[in-house]
Amino acid sequence: MISLLYQGQTLVFVLILIALIISLSFHEFGHAYTAKLFGDNTAERAGRLTINPIAHIDPMGLLLVVFAGFGYAKPVPTNPRNFTSRWADLWVSAAGPGMNLLVAIVAINIFVLGYDLHWPLFSEPGTKIFFVYLAQINLLLMVFNLIPIGALDGHYILPYFLPRNLSQTYRYYNGRYGNYVLLSLLLLSIMGIPIFQQIFRLSQTLLPWIVFV
Repeated sequence: MISLLYQGQTLVFVLILIALIISLSFHEFGHAYTAKLFGDNTAERAGRLTINPIAHIDPMGLLLVVFAGFGYAKPVPTNPRNFTSRWADLWVSAAGPGMNLLVAIVAINIFVLGYDLHWPLFSEPGTKIFFVYLAQINLLLMVFNLIPIGALDGHYILPYFLPRNLSQTYRYYNGRYGNYVLLSLLLLSIMGIPIFQQIFRLSQTLLPWIVFV
């Protein structure tokens, strides 16, 4: 992202940064809200049951996104002992990517509707940049977080779809080595090796499929 500033595209940089902050905030809110639905108010007591970016954005994680292309928000705290269902962990984990999908759908359809109806605001280049990037960033966050490696949301989801023995083996090895594998892949990507290229392509491919207006 920082390269946009070097290229003089300050407005594009600001719009993408705002879209990213919104996306991360809704992602974490999704986790917190779903945990509350399943009986755990840990996130609520920590002030995370909100879409206010101040509650969710980690300054260092945001800086990493700007300078390295990858980052993070503050993880939402949960206490599984408070959950009222054995499926709660699955739904709480899926809620973050699910919220990203919802934001992407709303964003791109609002833009398409406004553009087709010739609303003046939606003929502005900045409006298109914001809404399209907001949709694409959310799709990217959804796909990326569904990867079942390290601490990403996918590692909570995958065990529910595996046989019990395989699920336990997966949990064990991912718990020991998952974060190291994820960090290694991120570092290789930052160094220019297209580790996550297919994920980026997939998120872009999904965009036309969520336009309904």
